[in-house]
Amino acid sequence: MPLIMPIKDLRNTSEISVLAHEKQEPIFITKNGYSDLVVMSAELYDRFAMNNRIDQAIYEAEEEFSETGDSIDLNEAFERLNKKYD
Repeated sequence: MPLIMPIKDLRNTSEISVLAHEKQEPIFITKNGYSDLVVMSAELYDRFAMNNRIDQAIYEAEEEFSETGDSIDLNEAFERLNKKYD
């Protein structure tokens, strides 16, 4: 079940920090009953970012293969991806 909190609870920054680190899942912040922000620990963000980079590398490898018929090594895909985001 997702963690959902009203924006007024952001005043309790220490409690939200502890919760984010303990649960290791995003905390959805609502404003006037609507989704407004997402808060998460830095560790969780790093995992999301790494998964996104892996997905991007897979996508690029598939695109290149469909265009050229040549596959590329995973390490090469990561190197190309790292060059794009450095």
